[in-house]
Amino acid sequence: MPKSGGDLTSAMVDQTVVPPQALSVCVVITTYNHAHFLTDALDSVLAQKTPASEILIIDDGSQDDPAAVVERYKGVQLIRQENAGLAAARNTGLRHSECDLVIFLDADDVLRKYAITSGLACHVANPGAGFVYGAYRLVDAQLRPTSGPQFKPLRHSVSRDLLHENIVGMHGTVVYDRAKLVECGGFDETLARCEDYDAYLRIASRYPAACHPELVADYRIHAGNMSSDPVEMLEWALAVHARYRPPSEDREGLAAWHEGRSFLKSCYAHDAWKSRPERSAAQRRRQRADMMRITPANSVVAALWQTARRYIPRSAARMIKQAMMRARGPAVGNVDLGDLARVTPVSRQFGFDRGTPIDRHYIGRFLERNRQFITGRVLEIGDDSYSSEFGRDISRQDILHVAPGNPVATLVGDISTPGVLPKDTFDCMVVTQTLHLIYDMEHAVRNLKDALRSGGSLLLTVPGITRVGDGDWDEGWFWSLTRQSVTRMFGDIFGPDNIEVCVYGNVYSATAFLHGLATEEVKLRMLGHQDPAYPVIVAVHARRAD
Repeated sequence: MPKSGGDLTSAMVDQTVVPPQALSVCVVITTYNHAHFLTDALDSVLAQKTPASEILIIDDGSQDDPAAVVERYKGVQLIRQENAGLAAARNTGLRHSECDLVIFLDADDVLRKYAITSGLACHVANPGAGFVYGAYRLVDAQLRPTSGPQFKPLRHSVSRDLLHENIVGMHGTVVYDRAKLVECGGFDETLARCEDYDAYLRIASRYPAACHPELVADYRIHAGNMSSDPVEMLEWALAVHARYRPPSEDREGLAAWHEGRSFLKSCYAHDAWKSRPERSAAQRRRQRADMMRITPANSVVAALWQTARRYIPRSAARMIKQAMMRARGPAVGNVDLGDLARVTPVSRQFGFDRGTPIDRHYIGRFLERNRQFITGRVLEIGDDSYSSEFGRDISRQDILHVAPGNPVATLVGDISTPGVLPKDTFDCMVVTQTLHLIYDMEHAVRNLKDALRSGGSLLLTVPGITRVGDGDWDEGWFWSLTRQSVTRMFGDIFGPDNIEVCVYGNVYSATAFLHGLATEEVKLRMLGHQDPAYPVIVAVHARRAD
């Protein structure tokens, strides 16, 4: 059963897996004194659902011993060179690669399981692209997440968007067309920083780009990051940005370029005033003094903002938030709908074309809350993306798809059909945004219960307030549900003492979701307020009693 709503893209990616022999992919891992991180990077590449055709390790004159790590892995090639910088190391990998596509991964970062799969699918859908990119998240030195997915979709032309800001964000999310990157000159070895941003802008001057919202990489933040000095990063970013100033007759491009310079200064000024634990007190003082010299106005604003955030008590912030939620609306006739005063939605793709759909944000919160139950033998619908993200100690992963042809499916069929699911089998089943596509819901829920082992858990979400899909979903979208209907149905089948039903959403998030706005463009703090009268999704944790 393909996922819908918040999981539509995951299902699409799985059905468009490109065999490695059709488009070959090389992963180039560059390392400089990061051998202690290299195992994580290599393990993440070897865990890909779609295998890499080549894996090249470029040692840029390290003083540690990456060879001791690489020798434990078969089929991985180590190439050594004198220390020449990151751009030169990437060019070395580019010269040695013989594949159609290439991913450059820093040794301290890791790829997610579907990085190659989703990158291939995006290239197949956009065959003329010079590069494609996806989403990433921030993690700490131990790979523990410190942020949600970071993704900025293309809105105008790729050149104009890149002039406004580096929308890609993390180089490891990018899958290049190798021939096009070579044609455009590879990476500029005169740049000590921002060589990736320079490459994006240079390729964008000749070729289109494409993007997808799949989470494909984790960006590790630690004391040794090249980007840890905001002053150096700003100076190099401004230097690269200056190279691509549009001509005066390109008014829109020139406006984006000026806005981009202001954005760079503001962004790095705020970074300098954040109290990051990986920076010493002496480093912070030096960086802030230098930033004040480079961009005094932005530095003053950043200093005031960060100071205010530090000294406003959390209790006061909560009270202000609650007061805002309880505040009465404006007087009759004074409501300003702004950009939402329209009879067509902002997006007809649930927000996927703009970032992370709002219902998907809520699904992640529900599964994070119940992640301890995603263990043992686990079944998921369409793919194993949620199981791999939230599960632990999974002994066997099964994937159910409604139709044959999905290369990762272990079971095929409609969950309302008897015999599709084996009985007394699963410790956990993750069934997100699927039940509304099944007309005979009662039989589907009974089959799900029967497929659980005694004591097993079903983690299920259904849409409440939602747009109804068109196109592929037009004939098969049967239901939207409420807390009351979910409570009654699952209580009747599992027993009222064996279910926990929760509702995610409020009038703000429901309105944004109906218009197809993405999580990245709404106020996250307002998504946290739950109002049962406005269910964007309804979630249930149902347990099969012993």
